Amino acid sequence: MKKTIWILAALIIFSSGFIAPEPRTITGIVTSASDGSALPGVTVILKGTTTATSTDYAGAYKITVPSSGGILIFSFIGLKSKEIKIGSANTLNVALEEDVHELSEVVVVGYAVQSRKSVTGSVSVIDSKTSMPEAIYAKRDDYQESEWNTEEYDAIHENIFHDAIKNPLSTFSIDVDAASYSNIRRFINNGSRPPKDAVRIEEMVNYFDYDYDQPEGKDPFAVITEISTAPWNSKHKLVHIGLQGKRIPTENLPSSNLVFLIDVSGSMDEQNKLPLLKSSLKMLVEELRPQDHVAIVVYAGAAGLVLEPTAGSDKKKIIEALDRLEAGGSTAGGAGINLAYATALEHFKQGGNNRVILATDGDFNIGESSDASMERLIESKRKDGIFLTVLGYGMGNYKDSKMEILADKGNGNYAYIDNITEARKVLVNEFGGTLFTIAKDVKLQIEFNPSHVKAYRLIGYENRMLKSEDFNNDKKDAGELGSGHTVTALYEIIPVGVESEFFKIDELKYQTSKIDPAAKRSDELMTIKLRYKKPDEDSSKLIVHPLKDTNIMLSKTSDNFRWSAAVAGFGMLLRESEYSKDFTYDDVARLAQGSRGEDKEGYRIEFINMVKSFGMVASR
Repeated sequence: MKKTIWILAALIIFSSGFIAPEPRTITGIVTSASDGSALPGVTVILKGTTTATSTDYAGAYKITVPSSGGILIFSFIGLKSKEIKIGSANTLNVALEEDVHELSEVVVVGYAVQSRKSVTGSVSVIDSKTSMPEAIYAKRDDYQESEWNTEEYDAIHENIFHDAIKNPLSTFSIDVDAASYSNIRRFINNGSRPPKDAVRIEEMVNYFDYDYDQPEGKDPFAVITEISTAPWNSKHKLVHIGLQGKRIPTENLPSSNLVFLIDVSGSMDEQNKLPLLKSSLKMLVEELRPQDHVAIVVYAGAAGLVLEPTAGSDKKKIIEALDRLEAGGSTAGGAGINLAYATALEHFKQGGNNRVILATDGDFNIGESSDASMERLIESKRKDGIFLTVLGYGMGNYKDSKMEILADKGNGNYAYIDNITEARKVLVNEFGGTLFTIAKDVKLQIEFNPSHVKAYRLIGYENRMLKSEDFNNDKKDAGELGSGHTVTALYEIIPVGVESEFFKIDELKYQTSKIDPAAKRSDELMTIKLRYKKPDEDSSKLIVHPLKDTNIMLSKTSDNFRWSAAVAGFGMLLRESEYSKDFTYDDVARLAQGSRGEDKEGYRIEFINMVKSFGMVASR
């Protein structure tokens, strides 16, 4: 008996030595060594693992590490990477220095950064699929085979100048998506130049909130306008048009019937895909109220319902269902979409927010998979009053073109989630705007006064252009606006009497164009017309807003005006637009720094740091 007791005691003592120690959470702030400012977007990786995070708007980070510690690597393009051994303290603050020498060793070529020496000799290419800080720059004497990149983007043909006499109307659908901005940020932070067709300038501009006045009348949004000199061309004017959606307090928002449609196919089995996706949706679950309900549909080789509609008060059950998800198999996207919409329709809430939230890398390869078939499928579903939110994840095989089509045709919005900070922005900070539509089929039509405007071009919105007759056609689909959302559009204008290298048309031989004398007497530069429908209605309402040029100097314009111009200018440089003329990345940074404003969340300082760093690379 004594022998048995001793054996049991020995086993207990022996096994107790092998109890896995509790992991530690390391937190801290990352700042600039030069001025002490917070650095958002810095990558923090536990060396030798895939455990990673990034700093938030205040430069703060939090990462879970083994109790034994390890080494943390801090990196950001244009800054010296720093490796720090974790000691006994759980707080680790870091200051990063600019890396001028390293920047001088690289040049931007195509979609990647290559060393100067390797451009004419053996090629060192950044692996587009890795986010490891060691791979941000290719070393001069290294050789690394590039991996095949199958990301897909729709071609964008930049808008040109149009004659205000012969083509006085410009018509387009609003676009509240912001996926392009976070996607190009991912390229830049990984040391690569984004593909030109990944750069949608309107989504870059609309990534940021603007300090517009809240609407006061019955309409769900206010129209704000401003005009001054175009920063990249002193002969031209820039028109700023802003829409501010009415902000509805969360407690007053209608109850939600949400269906999470989650891609669990084999292509999602990467750290920045399904694990990040699950963390993102958990953050959204924490925002739900008892009156909200969530169902979960997954798809791989087939589609299935893994969680029946569950009240927002039962967060534990929803999160446990997310935790059980694993990736594997092919991608039956069409089957998943059909099941998700059927589930949403079965539990439809009259007067509520009925929405499918699709989270995927867009790599559909089973059943309905072509862009055209997906477009028809989504168009058929939106008639039931169910809206769509598309959340994109991953890199390497990312299908941006397909994701954009789905959101566009499904009465929805589209965001690209490149890190947990972006997930917080989209699903927590912008909870109402992302998930609650206050106006649908929102279209703008601008009529230019040819007595003052010689030519005009819309900056961005290339894939949102509409025919003139579409404006009054209530059957024509257009964009949606969410609670508290802002939408901004910019027009570049050549005033009458100004000679411009970008617009030269010969006089007509057989006919003349007469301008109404009333137009010549008017001081109106243009008239903005806007149509929208309430979410549950089919007839549109009209808003008319004339704009006069009061000749405000660029330096006297609002922060809203100058910030949107800075972001648009950066997009034009990334697209290598002929219209940017001699505008530089330094010009963008200066314009942005002078219009940063309050910047509570730090998104604007992150943009400024990104422009400065990328500008240093691109200029060499």
